[in-house]
Amino acid sequence: MATIASSPAPRVPTRQPLKQKLSRWDVRYSPYLYIAPFFVLFGLVGLFPLAYTFVVSLNKWDLLQGPGEWIGFDNFAAELGDPLFWNSIANTFSIFLISAIPQLIFALIIAAVLDQNLRARTFWRLSVLLPYVVTPVAVALIFSNLFGEKYGLVNNMLQGVGLDPVLWKTEALPGQLAIATMVNWRWTGYNALILLAAMQAVPRDIYESAAMDGAGSMRRFFSITIPSIRPTFIFVIITATIGGLQIFTEPKLFDASSSIPGGVFRQYQTTVLYLWDMAFNRGNFGKAAAIAWILFLIIVVIGIVNFLLSRRIASGESARLSRRVRRQLEARR
Repeated sequence: MATIASSPAPRVPTRQPLKQKLSRWDVRYSPYLYIAPFFVLFGLVGLFPLAYTFVVSLNKWDLLQGPGEWIGFDNFAAELGDPLFWNSIANTFSIFLISAIPQLIFALIIAAVLDQNLRARTFWRLSVLLPYVVTPVAVALIFSNLFGEKYGLVNNMLQGVGLDPVLWKTEALPGQLAIATMVNWRWTGYNALILLAAMQAVPRDIYESAAMDGAGSMRRFFSITIPSIRPTFIFVIITATIGGLQIFTEPKLFDASSSIPGGVFRQYQTTVLYLWDMAFNRGNFGKAAAIAWILFLIIVVIGIVNFLLSRRIASGESARLSRRVRRQLEARR
C-alpha cells in the first residue's frame, strides 16, 4: 500500500511580541528624545531671538514708538559707514588682544605649576578660581577705584617711586590696559583650571619615559604637555575670543561718571557697549540690531578661521608624527 508523504504545513508568521517592539523603538528613538529638550530650549532662547533680531534690523524701529517702516539693509549700510562703529570695532579688538594673549600665557603657566606635586593642591586650585566667583560689577568697581586718576592706588604707587600719574580714564591706551587687567584677573584662573584638567588626563608614564631618556622639565612641557592638550587649548582660545569680542561690563562700569559710555572720547567703547548706547540711549533698535548681527558675523568668521587653523595644525602634527615613526622603523631595519 503506497503511502502519501504529507507536505509540511506552511509556517504561520508569529506576531512579534509588543515588548520586543517597544525595546527596539526605545533603542532607536530614545536618544533623540533625550537630547530634544536642549534643542527645544536652544530654539526658543537662541535661534528665535537671533531671527527676530534680524527682522528688527531690517526696519526703522524706535524704542518708544515700536516698529516703523521696512528699510531693508539701510541700517547695515549706515553702521558700516559710521566712524563711531569702526571706532568701537578697533577698541574691541585692541582690548581683546591686550587681554587674551597674556591671559592664555599666564593660564598655561599656572596650569603647569598646579599640575606639579604641590602641597595643599586643592587649596591652590580653588584659590585661582576665586576671581571668577566675584561678580563682574564688583570687579569693575574695585578696579575703577584702583585705577582712579586722582586717588587711585596705582597712581599713588607710581608717585611713590617718582613717576608721573597716568590718566587711566582719559587716554586711550592706559584705559584699555586697565580694562584688560581686570579681564585677565577674572578669567585667567578659570582658563587655567580647564587646561589643568587636560594636563591631568595626560598619561604619567609618558613623562617617566621621557625623563628616563634624559628630557628635562622644559623639554617635557613643550614636547609632551602642549601637544597633548592642544584640542583643549584650542577650545580655550575660541571661548576667550568669543568672550573678548563681547566685553561689556568692564568698560561700562570703568568710568561710570562719564556721560558717554566708554569714556569721554569713546576711547574704550567696545562694540557691545556701542550697541547698548545705540539701543537704550538713542532709542534706535533697528541700528542696534544691525550692529548685533554684524558682530555676530564677525565672531562666526573668526571662529571658522580658528577651526581651520586648528585642523591644519593637527594635520601637520599627525604628518610629522607619522614621518617620525616611519624614520624609526627604517632605522631599526
